[in-house]
Amino acid sequence: MLRTGYSLFIRISSFALACILGAGALSGCEKDDICVDGDTPLLIIKFLDDENPDNAKNVNRLRVLGLGKDEAVDTFLDRSTLDSIAIPLQPGETQTTFILILDSEDEEEMEIGNPDTVRFDYATREVFISRACGFVAQYENLESELQQGSENWIRNIEVENTSVQNLDSTHVSIFH
Repeated sequence: MLRTGYSLFIRISSFALACILGAGALSGCEKDDICVDGDTPLLIIKFLDDENPDNAKNVNRLRVLGLGKDEAVDTFLDRSTLDSIAIPLQPGETQTTFILILDSEDEEEMEIGNPDTVRFDYATREVFISRACGFVAQYENLESELQQGSENWIRNIEVENTSVQNLDSTHVSIFH
């Protein structure tokens, strides 16, 4: 009987020790071990009516290409009709150039829409978010330049917020 009682005591003690060690291991995780806010922010562009600047205006069948890229930006549905978009700037660079194509469509594998080229200049800043997220890029001193052409559908570009740190507000307004 003594052996049975001692054996039971050992089992209970082992179980209690395992529970204590398990709870200690779980409490070792910190709140920031899961990355929630660790994405580099996108550039928010709002399209507005050139004749009524207070009104949003859709861009029909919009396609956005990075200069020198064959694939459309994948942060929104390609060739969709939208009044705002979010697009990525290139971290580690000082500028990113996009081709914004109005009424984009393929005809015999050739793009037949109306393209305008827009360049964004900026300074990149690395910001530490947390141990789980690491660093993200944020952008400062944002400026824009529209390449002028005879058939530009974009009439004007205004930088609304020169700092791209989150997705809370419009950074750039494009009037068309």
